[in-house]
Amino acid sequence: MQIRLSWPAGNITATLDADTPTAQALAKALPLTSSACTWGEEVYFDTGVSVSRETDARQVVDPGTVAFWTDGDALALPYGPTPISRGEECRLASPCNVLGSLDGDARALATVRDGDPIRVELIDE
Repeated sequence: MQIRLSWPAGNITATLDADTPTAQALAKALPLTSSACTWGEEVYFDTGVSVSRETDARQVVDPGTVAFWTDGDALALPYGPTPISRGEECRLASPCNVLGSLDGDARALATVRDGDPIRVELIDE
């Protein structure tokens, strides 16, 4: 399953594992528009989707991971260290459900500013 994320300064696509309960719940809510928040080198935003933490949820992920932060009903998109990272790792606020990964250079997210409108939509296959 592919999604497109768009904000005033750019856009990027991501490939998600459509078999996870979280990805299925997110797909049903798309398209959605939210207000971006930044936390170190992470962009996150509310989705209005509420799901449970999955058994394989992780707190430390690779840059470009598409994660779902169950504590905040938010997509979390790290592209580098956050304020609680150790070294160069991407450490999320708490364990998150891993949905997939961004296609291309995750550092494109560095152009997202706090408060930017961000739109997420399914790409028709």
